Amino acid sequence: MRALPHDFKRPSSAVVIGASAGGVEALLQLLTGLPGDYPLPVIVVLHIADDRSSLLPQIFGYRLAVPVREAADKEPIEPGTVYFAPAGYHLLVEAGGSFSLSCDPRVHFSRPSIDVLMDSAADAWGPGLAGVLLTGANEDGAAGLSRVGHAGGLTVVQDPAEAQSPTMPQAAIDLQSPDFVLPLKDIKTLIARLEPRQ
Repeated sequence: MRALPHDFKRPSSAVVIGASAGGVEALLQLLTGLPGDYPLPVIVVLHIADDRSSLLPQIFGYRLAVPVREAADKEPIEPGTVYFAPAGYHLLVEAGGSFSLSCDPRVHFSRPSIDVLMDSAADAWGPGLAGVLLTGANEDGAAGLSRVGHAGGLTVVQDPAEAQSPTMPQAAIDLQSPDFVLPLKDIKTLIARLEPRQ
């Protein structure tokens, strides 16, 4: 397992994060403490039941120093904002830097799907994308994170030994060796050290 170098820095355009079972707790650890002037957009798919409205923007909005909102169709993506995919829709990134929502079929029984977000974000941002996959009980996100890597982006996976549900991070490791396999505290440091691309 490759450790995070002490001098790690990387120019980036955006961060995409996927999680499922155990994801709320992992994301709270990861995103709490982001400075109010954090320069990148952070886009999150967390598997949630699609028969009710998501409370994630409220839960995280109370705890984070950066703005938190639910992504909306055709909304321009702003730096320094945490976006959550809405319940019942796939969330995609358009080439022009905006979101689109889709009701296409579920992927790995999930809508929103981490794979769908990561595929579209890899197309939009290529080597400027940082993809992060956390705890989860199915294999959604493994193929998407591999796509991020093939596009030249940074790929980061939570250490399965630490994850509440190791299936998702282990599936990503098995499919394509990520750049980093790290505990949450080191992923938090990595995200904080990403710098905006010029």
